[in-house]
Amino acid sequence: MNVARAEFVVSNTKVKSCPKTKMPEYAFIGRSNVGKSSLINMLCNQKKLAKTSSRPGKTQLINHYLINKNWYLVDLPGYGYARAPKTEKKTFQKFIIDYFIKRKELVLAFLLIDIRHEPQPIDLNFLRWLGEHFIPFSIVFTKADKIKKKEVEVKVSDYLEVLKESWESLPKYFITSSEKRMGREPLLNYIQQVNESIDEF
Repeated sequence: MNVARAEFVVSNTKVKSCPKTKMPEYAFIGRSNVGKSSLINMLCNQKKLAKTSSRPGKTQLINHYLINKNWYLVDLPGYGYARAPKTEKKTFQKFIIDYFIKRKELVLAFLLIDIRHEPQPIDLNFLRWLGEHFIPFSIVFTKADKIKKKEVEVKVSDYLEVLKESWESLPKYFITSSEKRMGREPLLNYIQQVNESIDEF
């Protein structure tokens, strides 16, 4: 897929305020500091479309970006290490849950995982929650350039082994690096394939 156009549309904290246009949406979510904004900018071929920050938890809204005028990339708040009051964190959690449960245009969630770390309970719990609510998802391993290629293979294999303990079938996954632009084509092509298979939009 060629991303010829990517434009910011709206930020909000309420599902009812999301775009009214009936287009497929792909949500990107992960722990704070997983490299989500950098990945989005890499996918969209822009340096400053999504705001990056050295401070984890920068994204605190539901952000919609219109891609090629036919589908939305949705940037959701990170979870885990955001420096925000507990009351705000509860609000983030609520509107994230509302988005996943109520947003009919959502086609697929991409859960971002920092490939450098061992499987984290917070990520595994979120994967389980998606499965329990029948929300289709894929895994995007980020920051693959930060470790050696052989270590990447080991880390992915170890992660999949952990998933096999709870899942009958494994989700589709992608290995990416925003700095090296790794995984961009496979991920975008997958979104295009899914878009082409959708009848109701």
